[in-house]
Amino acid sequence: MVLLGEHTDLADVYNKFAAALRAELNGQFDAVFGDSVACSPAQARQADLPEPAIALALSETLNVPFRESLADCPVSHEFLSGVPISFARRHCLIGLTNDNGHRAVAIAGLSQLTQVQALSRVLGKSLEPIFAPRDEILRAINAAYQQQSGQAERVIEELDGRQVMGEIEQAAKNEDLLDVASRAPVIKLVNLVLFEAIKRRASDVHVQPYEDRLMIRMRVDGVLHDVLTPPKALQSEIISRIKIMGGMNIAERRIAQDGRETVEVGDRLVDLRISTLPTSFGERAVIRLLDKSIRLYKLGDLGMPPAIREHFCRLIHSDHGIVLVTGPTGSGKSTTLYAALQELNSKELNILTLEDPIEYRLEGISQTQVSDKKGMTFATGLRHVLRQDPDIIMVGEIRDAETAKMAIQSALTGHLVFSTLHTNDAAGAVARLLELGVEPYLVASSLLGVVAQRLVRRICAGCRTSFVPSQADLQRWDLKKSQLPSGKLFHGQGCEQCLQTGYRERVGAFEFLEVSEPIRELVNQRAKASTIKAAAMDGGMTTLRECGIEKVAEGMTTMEEVIRVTSRDEF
Repeated sequence: MVLLGEHTDLADVYNKFAAALRAELNGQFDAVFGDSVACSPAQARQADLPEPAIALALSETLNVPFRESLADCPVSHEFLSGVPISFARRHCLIGLTNDNGHRAVAIAGLSQLTQVQALSRVLGKSLEPIFAPRDEILRAINAAYQQQSGQAERVIEELDGRQVMGEIEQAAKNEDLLDVASRAPVIKLVNLVLFEAIKRRASDVHVQPYEDRLMIRMRVDGVLHDVLTPPKALQSEIISRIKIMGGMNIAERRIAQDGRETVEVGDRLVDLRISTLPTSFGERAVIRLLDKSIRLYKLGDLGMPPAIREHFCRLIHSDHGIVLVTGPTGSGKSTTLYAALQELNSKELNILTLEDPIEYRLEGISQTQVSDKKGMTFATGLRHVLRQDPDIIMVGEIRDAETAKMAIQSALTGHLVFSTLHTNDAAGAVARLLELGVEPYLVASSLLGVVAQRLVRRICAGCRTSFVPSQADLQRWDLKKSQLPSGKLFHGQGCEQCLQTGYRERVGAFEFLEVSEPIRELVNQRAKASTIKAAAMDGGMTTLRECGIEKVAEGMTTMEEVIRVTSRDEF
């Protein structure tokens, strides 16, 4: 084995490396480097040559063992406990061990050889280097530290009875939740709770105080679950740590506060939106998690029935007018609008958005964060956006009369406007605009259509099973056998994949109201929402409940879910 020292002839190493890489890649090396007889690993990576070939060439050059895959290589517990993940990732190395107790360090480049020697001295162990592809090492690092992060219950035992207030007053921006080895216990506990939330795909974490206990809950697929009960004595320390992460004033406990932070989990960035509120049993906190690594949905991924998707696509390609998406908080309205913007995004269009908050970045689209505290409301922002020569405007939410009137006016003056409202169904959006003071003739002239939506939990594919519903079931759910072509329904039995809930992930249920001439006449007459809805149903509109039942018949979800998110008057 060759190790690099201060007298090593790097030119000779680069010559041998180039020869080995040329032999491994044949013409691919020559296409990049021509007749060159020398090449460094850094140059090979800059040329996007395959990582396995680079690692193998290094192995042959220095007579160091090579492993193409680390999937079956046990990671050294001593390495995990003694080396922070930040160091391992920065230098791209991971400690390994085998059944005989021999220790090795997987590395991807020449420079890491000196790090192996340094780690040998620090850990007091003999470590042998092996070369492996860079992406294999990074995958092994993330997987190993994720498993090593441990259980929150163990940390609570460590915390019990300790004086920890002095340990929590260190806040690191963009800290890695997997790097827990060197953290104070209360910091470790909060990090582990957040890590568990991300692993469970939770949208929110609740830290809820009661008179005699503290409860940590997580909202997964729209439903809250109790997860952990730390000692009541740790309440102020946990809340203080969360407030420090959000940049809030930990001394002020009498008023509500808002903050934000970005954390890392391996190679993923997660935005945290933090809110605290004083209660009779002390402060409570809610943390909303936005995983930036999650891909944005396209229109075809939302679960819209083909007929609704076809009508919706036609409307969003209009030259002007306003299209609304309605539903309660957490019903996926923003996701639908993002999907629409992605569908329309092109160099020929100037698309601007006003959002609170900006949840995901869209390349090629100008996105603006509104802030009431700074005077940038939706209404004032819209006024400025109209001076930016927009083709399409997305207004995150119509909250007040001023925003409603400006959005409608924008739609009437040659712009295509998308926005959201909080109403129970599609017809309710018309009534809401009229309540906000928009004249009926303006609504009738500008409104193209309304999508109402809910999110229902999908049956877990890992434990999905069928059953034949009894007559009592059909009566209880107000179902007819004709609505179930197969005569069967499905549910989840519960498994590790779905945390024993029987559900995993969600899919949309939709109701689409297109403003046709008959609907326009009713709007001009200030007709009630129920009258507009009845007319739309006569024209063929599928309601939220009916759409949900279709998904039940297709085996996507259960009647319990459809009933949970839709009320009987939406049928």
